[in-house]
Amino acid sequence: MKEYIYSRNAVYETLRAKRRDIFAIEIADTAQEKGKLAEIIQLARELKIPTTKVPRAKLDKIHNNHQGVAAEAGGYPYSDVIEILEYAESKNEQPLILMLDSLQDPQNFGTLLRTAEAIGAHGVVIPLARTVDVTPAVVNASSGASELMLIAQANLSQTIDALKDNEIWVVGLDQSGADMEANSRHLRGGLCLVVGSEGEGLHELIRKKCDVVLKLPMKGKIESLNAAVAGSVALYLAYLSRRHK
Repeated sequence: MKEYIYSRNAVYETLRAKRRDIFAIEIADTAQEKGKLAEIIQLARELKIPTTKVPRAKLDKIHNNHQGVAAEAGGYPYSDVIEILEYAESKNEQPLILMLDSLQDPQNFGTLLRTAEAIGAHGVVIPLARTVDVTPAVVNASSGASELMLIAQANLSQTIDALKDNEIWVVGLDQSGADMEANSRHLRGGLCLVVGSEGEGLHELIRKKCDVVLKLPMKGKIESLNAAVAGSVALYLAYLSRRHK
């Protein structure tokens, strides 16, 4: 199934990743060919992907945040959990996996993907249903980080069992948990961090499957952070804990 990837960073990273089929690049006829757009055109030339100048109004119909460029591409190439574990092994690193329990908002998904890529997570696992998929909106929200990440769709309960069999610690992030501490022993070594949905948090079955459930300690007056912010902070705490080790 074809779809349009839009915005400069998203199109650039999609080209650079070389994981999708890219059929054509459309560029607004009023756009100046410099900066990131010039890099996109150069990459397209190297990959022998046709580029076409089109009226800006045509790109406006794709999305109002197109930034003068869109790529006609094939669907997102999902991975699997085995490939994620093999990738960690190939880097001689303990696995660091982000699991998302029924996240619904593309912006939150994109933010978490961008953070996961930035801290060197080996992959992301999402449910088979009742969750946001890797749509063009998610690619844009992640600034193209989705194209650089291994993302698997799987049964979360079964995946947690398999990760535990591989001696990977499963840590749920939820307001009902104990306070997460800097350099926590729970964040070192092989780790799967599970972030719940925006409204319900972790589903009860997933919560029970976790080795431990933690929350970010709060000093201010607000009760909680949203899923993307809390998950991003927890990912960085895990990253720093692993570096410290």
